[in-house]
Order: sequence, then structure tokens, then C-alpha cells
Amino acid sequence: MRDATPEQNQTVYLKDYTPVPVTVSHVALSFRLDPQATRVSARLTCKRKGSGDMVLDGEMLKLLSIAIDGVPLAADRYSRTDTTLTLYDAPDSFVLETEVEIAPEDNKALSGLYMSKGMYCTQCEAEGFRRITYMLDRPDVMATYDVEIGGDLPVRLSNGNETGPGTWHDPWPKPTYLFALVAGDLLATSDRFTTSEGRDVTLNVWVRPGDEGLTAFAMDSLKRSMTWDEEVYGRPYDLSVFNIVAVDDFNMGAMENKGLNIFNSKYVLASPATATDADFANIESIVAHEYFHNWTGNRITCRDWFQLCLKEGLTVFRDQQFSQDERGFATQRIGDVLNLRARQFREDAGPLAHPVRPESFVEINNFYTATIYEKGAELIGMLRTLVGPKGYDAGCALYFERHDGDAATIEDWLACFETATGRDLSQFKLWYAQAGTPRVQVSETFKDGIYRIDLKQIVPDTPGQTDKCPMHIPLAFGLLSQDGTETQATQVHELTTETGSMTFEMSAKPVLSILRGFSAPVILEFEQTESDRLTLLAHDSDPFNRWEAGRVLAKDRLMRAVTKDAGFDDAWLNAVAALATDELADPAFRALALALPSEDDLAQSLYGAGVVPDPDRIYAVRRAAQLAIAARLRDALPGLRDAMATPGNYDPKAEDAGKRALAGRLLGLQTMLDGGVAARTAYDAADNMTDRMAAFANLLEAGDTTVAKQFENDWQHDRLVMDKWFMAQVAHAAPRDAVTLADTLTRHPDFDASNPNRFRSLMAGLTAGNPAGFHNPDGSGYKFLADWLLYLDKSNPQTTARMSTAFDGWKRYDADRQDLMRAQLQRISGTEGLSRDLSEMVTRMLKS
Repeated sequence: MRDATPEQNQTVYLKDYTPVPVTVSHVALSFRLDPQATRVSARLTCKRKGSGDMVLDGEMLKLLSIAIDGVPLAADRYSRTDTTLTLYDAPDSFVLETEVEIAPEDNKALSGLYMSKGMYCTQCEAEGFRRITYMLDRPDVMATYDVEIGGDLPVRLSNGNETGPGTWHDPWPKPTYLFALVAGDLLATSDRFTTSEGRDVTLNVWVRPGDEGLTAFAMDSLKRSMTWDEEVYGRPYDLSVFNIVAVDDFNMGAMENKGLNIFNSKYVLASPATATDADFANIESIVAHEYFHNWTGNRITCRDWFQLCLKEGLTVFRDQQFSQDERGFATQRIGDVLNLRARQFREDAGPLAHPVRPESFVEINNFYTATIYEKGAELIGMLRTLVGPKGYDAGCALYFERHDGDAATIEDWLACFETATGRDLSQFKLWYAQAGTPRVQVSETFKDGIYRIDLKQIVPDTPGQTDKCPMHIPLAFGLLSQDGTETQATQVHELTTETGSMTFEMSAKPVLSILRGFSAPVILEFEQTESDRLTLLAHDSDPFNRWEAGRVLAKDRLMRAVTKDAGFDDAWLNAVAALATDELADPAFRALALALPSEDDLAQSLYGAGVVPDPDRIYAVRRAAQLAIAARLRDALPGLRDAMATPGNYDPKAEDAGKRALAGRLLGLQTMLDGGVAARTAYDAADNMTDRMAAFANLLEAGDTTVAKQFENDWQHDRLVMDKWFMAQVAHAAPRDAVTLADTLTRHPDFDASNPNRFRSLMAGLTAGNPAGFHNPDGSGYKFLADWLLYLDKSNPQTTARMSTAFDGWKRYDADRQDLMRAQLQRISGTEGLSRDLSEMVTRMLKS
């Protein structure tokens, strides 16, 4: 064996992409499973495509043998490092045979082949396959697979179609990140689906014994997803079996491995007694998302990891479309935008801002971000707005036809739409290259029968990017009369320069409804009159903008109360009360309209307005606003809640879920008035987890000292329900008590930091659920989080790196809090042996 070559520079750049000189067209794998000594034999059918050595990836592998075409390889024909195996002077075509040994039981990073409570399972995205055997572990190397899983475990699954007990053949070429293996003692809920092409497909949802009664909704979601993808995108399924497996220990939500989707148990297992409406909606959405990847991600994958948004942004958009059809456009769109603003806008405004297609990375796992997913989806939505529904369908059809079986790029995707529609999308492509959330300033004038709208876009500086070009921004808008009658139906204005304008001949000044449906991921700066906003809140035909008008009115009041100690005026309170009691409005919409902007949303907005946010003040003002709304609705609350009752068996579908959402919101207002009396009655009467969790949260808010123990006694047998218990207690604790309570709960017998769900539940309950508690002026929240990040980083860097983003807004706050957060970031950064994942994140935050 030759001396090892030096490791490549840790930073990877898009501009340096080059194809491999030797590729792999077929992979044959044989597994002899053992917790401490699994043997993996691999036969790679290889072919030279260019000049150069073949450098395979491999980590934590014990090489037992290596041969080419059956002949053991001489020591001077290859070299190894901790992460590579390099073959010198490889022939034009050959079969590389290796045997390695790995220890799945010791793999606590949950990447590669690992064990979860006695079950063997894999997670190979993005670069986990290299922990299984030596391979070109990159998405542009696509191969067919044959897999043999030896042993006597009752269930042995892999990708593709089963050809015998524990043997699988996948006829569709795929990259390594889509490989999957599961083996263990599992039971299946099974069903069948006949595709539009007449293929009879067996559907299985595999779970641990005892969980088989919790799979019906996941199976139903899968069948509805398969039907929808055929009807809307013309994409039938292409294998004879589709398997889903629920795994307790999983870093992701789910993974779209070809024909064998591995899911976090949280997004499979559900019953009315154990899962909330939000859980059911998430299961529906995530099952759809992973299934839709079969075409947008699997049949067509991404050329390199810089194109991650190509598969994820497109597939998120598709699952959002599906959810809109299943649950209603308005509430789904509002929910998606709330999520975008809470996660992605925050990312864009801080040190972790990056383009939808990044130019470089140190650790690819750190780029599974809201920018890649949620903003990536918004770009697909904007593209559909620009080319129209028919143009979008034509562009997608050409994409599937032209690139089936390819590892594609953003350029390939956009070229299909340019060909199909004749549109020049070169400026639109800037959305993939320029980070940051554009701001669109709107002003209006009316004089001599001419109504004029002036627009200006500002694309802010972000880390590593300044002096940016104007974006191509589609602005959907309509006009209303002062009495609320729509006088101009929705049109789309394309803002392509720094400034723009529109003029209309009108007999009276209209009310402008702009950015309808949230047609672009921008921040709108529009000093619209209170009267106009109230008109939109009452009459706008666009449900998103009707909700947005109420949100802006609420945010204005809250920010004014934070900065000027102002009260809450009758006009606003009466408008909120009118919407809450509007029996003609959809209950889900009313529930969303009653929700005040979050503490973090207010902190972002205050900081954007040049005000240093005070977490304690924000917390107090929000509670005061809730109390004011509750007092205005005092007499109506009991009747409004009674009207939202859903008699009969629990149904997770949208209509009943909307009623429960509104009932829960109203219960929160009642709790502000009665200290938890109504919540206690609701808790004792609850026959489903949605109502129980709403009552539980309100009792915690009211300071009930017994309900947490009662909940624990009732549900300590259910691991997923207990995740809710850990999170809710910290999220609804008084801010001064939150860190102490979180610390106490880490010593609870059921707290297991090695389980990502449990760890995230508790930590997010503090960092996201209780911002005033996390930002305790004494810095205890910062130290608590940093201590646990350093502890878990030794075994699960992916989870710690993602949780570290709680520090990304550290420069928003006052000097004392900044010093305290900086000190913890520096302590983390200076720790010896820090993972590449966490090190990159902390370095980027400190550099800002």
C-alpha cells in the first residue's frame, strides 16, 4: 500500500466541480449483520471516463480485503487515509471487490448503518454511505444495485424489488445517498395500489410490534399522495413495492430512499389519543414529500450537493400544493408563510444567511436549511406565477422527459422552462445566487383621477455578498373600493428594476391589496393607512392578504406598546373581536387571525426597525395584548367555544381540525381571565390529544402545579407523547423558571439525549418555545444550551449543529446579552475535538 496522499481542503466550492475520472454503473452488496462486527462485501462495476486516479470515500471502515477482477490488489496499487481509498492506474473497465468491517452499535451519529433499539437501519444522505463501504459517495454517480442481507432476522429490507428472502434488486440507477437497509423484528400494515399504468404495487408500513395500530393515517396519506401525483404531475410509481419504516432514532424527519422510505417514528405513528391535529397534518405532508421525491429527487437527482435546492425546493413546493388541495389553500398558505418568516427570514437576516444555491460549504449537513427547503419552494412558486399554470406544467413535463435518469442542475431546470415558454429567466436565476430577503418599499398617491403606485426594491448585504443586482419579483395585487368592493381583480406586476410604478385612472382613491398570496418571499414596507388595513381585514377577497392585514395591525400595536408603553385601542380590539365572532369565516382562518405575532417575530421586526429588542418586555406586552383581547371577548368566549364542538368520532381532516384550532385559541383567552378553570374542565373531558394538549399548555401557563405529574402518569408509556410533555413544560414555564426547569428535566429518567426527538423537544422548548426564558439576563440559558451542545457533539454532530442556530441572532440584543452569547460561542469554538459540523456553524456566527 502506498503512502496516503494529503487530505483535500475542507472547504468545497461549486466552481471546482469536476466529473469523476472513473464511475460505477452497478453495485452488488452482501451484508453479514452483527452489532459490533458487520461484514460488508462490495462488488463495484467500474468504467473509466477520463484520466486520473479513482478516489473512493470511506470513513470508520476496517478494510479486510481488496481486489480487482478477482485478483488481490498489490500494496503499491492503492493508498488509504481516514476518509479515502485511492486506486492507482485503474484499467478502463473492471470490477472492484472489497470487504470491510463496521460496528453499527457504536455508530451514535446515526449516519451510515447504525442500530436503533435492536433494529439495523441506515441514513445515507448526505454522505453516510461512506460509513458502510468504500464508494464514490457523491450524487452524480448513479448505479443499479443488488443487495443480499444475510442472517435470521425476520425482516430484511432494501431498495427496489424483493427477489428472494433478504435479497433485493433496484433496476433504477441511483446515487449512494438513496441506498437504504433495514433489518429487525418488525410488523407491517399492508395495502395495495394500482397505478395509472396498471402496475400493482404492494404498500407496507413497517413498525415495531405494538405500534401496528398507529399506521392507518400514514397509509391513507401514502395512497392519496400516489393518486395526486398521477393526477397533477402525471407521475406514476415505478416499482412493485413501496415500503415505509418507522425508526425511533433518526436525525431527519424522513428519507426518500428509492422504494424504502425511512421515517422518524414521529411522522408515522398516530392515533386520536396520541397525536394532535398538527401531528396528523405533518404526517400527511411528510409522507407526500418523501413519496414525491420518487421523481423529483430519485428518478432525477442533483448533480452535486450545491444543487440540493433542486430536489428539495421543488419537492417542498409539490407537498405544499398537495396540502393546499387536502386542507384548503388559505390556511395552508398562511401556515407555510408563517413557517418561512419564522425560520428562513431569520436565517436570511443573520450570520448564517446563504444563497438558495450556496457557492461553498465545509460540512454539507449544515445546508439542510430553511433557505434550501422553504425559500427553495418559494422560488418554484414564483416561477409558476411568472410562466402561468400551463407554462409551469409544460416546463415540468419537459424536465421529466429530458432529464429522467440524470443528475441535474438548476440551469437544467430553468432551461426547460425557457424552452417550454419562451421566457428569459436569466434575471430570475439571481434568486438562486443572491442571499438575503429583498425589501419592497411601496408608496401611493392619488391626484386628479390618477392613482399611482411606486415601488422600490432593496436587496440587503449578507455575509460575503454586497452590491447586489435587482431581483425579478412578481407582485400579485388587486384594488378595492373604500367600501370593500373589488374594483381590480388580481394581476401580477413584474418588478425587474430597482424602481417601478403603476398608474390607474380612478374616480376615487382605491385600497391597495398587494403581495396577494405572498407572491414573492420579500418584506413589504408599506405605510398603509389604518382605515385601508381595516378595509382589507374585513373585505379582501384574497384570504392571505385579509389575514396579513390583521397581522400588520396587531404587530403595529405590539411594537408601539413595546417602544412607547402604549395601550391597545378600541378600533383594533373591535376588529379582532368581529373576526373572532364571524360565523361565516372558516374556523381555521379565525384561529390564525387570533394568533398574535410570535416573540421572535417581534424581536426580528424591532431589530429591523432599529430598536434593540428586550425579550422580557416583548413577553409582557404579548401577554397584555392577549388579556386585552380576552377581556373584549369575555362574554362571548364560552359560546364561541361551544360552537366549535366536533361531535362524533375524531376526524383529523381539515374541517374538524380547524374547529379544534379555534377552540384551543379561545381556551387560551379564557385562561387569561379565569386562571385555568375552563382549561381544567377541558383537560378532564378531552377525548383526543389535540384538545388535551391545548388544555395542558394552558394549565401550565396558569401555573397549575399538578397537571404535569398527572400527564406523566397517564402517558409515560408512550415515547412520542412524552416528547410533547418535555417540550410543553419548558415552553410554557414562566421565563424566570424556564432554564431551571429545563435543567431539572435533563435529569428525568426518561430524558435520553442520544434520541434526537427527545433532545430536540426539550432544547427547542426553551430556545424556540420560551425566548424570554432562553434570553434570561443572567445568561443561564446560553450556558445551558452550550453545555449540552458540547456534550452531544461527541456522538451526534448533525443534531448539535442544527440546534446551535438558537445563537444565530446574538447580535440583535443588548450589549450584556451579546457578551454572554459571544462568550458561549467562543467557548464552544475553542473546545478541542469539536466536530466539523458544529465548528463550521459557530465559526460563521462568530465571524458575522
